[in-house]
Amino acid sequence: MGFLDNYEASRERLERWNRTFPLGRIETRIVEFSAEKGYVLVEAKAFRHMDDLEPAGIDYAYGYQGAYQQNMKRWFCEDTVTSAIMRVQQLVMGGAERSTKEIMEQVERTPAKIANVDTNDYWTTKFGDVPSFKTAADAEQAGIPSFGSSMDEVAKQLGGELVKEAPQCAHGHMIWKQSHDGAPKTWGGYFCTERTKATQCPPRWHVLSSDGKWKPQV
Repeated sequence: MGFLDNYEASRERLERWNRTFPLGRIETRIVEFSAEKGYVLVEAKAFRHMDDLEPAGIDYAYGYQGAYQQNMKRWFCEDTVTSAIMRVQQLVMGGAERSTKEIMEQVERTPAKIANVDTNDYWTTKFGDVPSFKTAADAEQAGIPSFGSSMDEVAKQLGGELVKEAPQCAHGHMIWKQSHDGAPKTWGGYFCTERTKATQCPPRWHVLSSDGKWKPQV
């Protein structure tokens, strides 16, 4: 068995997501970006249904431009967004390694020369005209993160969060609703998605506890 045999291709994961949650949606946002230092941090949220108010999972991807092949450097932001989407989809669905086959192929091809992005602008500097190291280990000892170590560090600090699945009723997954700030009475709970009131399933009410978290009403 090869190194990449346990990894799912991006297209396969996307197709599996569409089969599993045909009405799901994905939201992404850039948490942090530096063109000068050549990195981007992207957050992705996965919703099992387009009407869900709370995500089923949240995950992150870190893109480090210095780790990309020359012909891919200009697209490292787009690639990182895709990576975040793939990670959160796996987080919610399970059944495969978090990273995709394409990402791990990129890790295998990461050159030993790791650019010092703290003092060089990769948008204007030619590849090869920057300080380099003989090995990735030498670079990391000097404080220059490789693609793999950067991903590990982000995973430790901002690891994916699998949100508890919404309860189901006879009409599918229920949706969360709660009172607005400043409302005379604080309330919250899961509600049936059936539009006809006469056939709706009863709400599952929650109460706001002293620690600020919603808990099922007993």
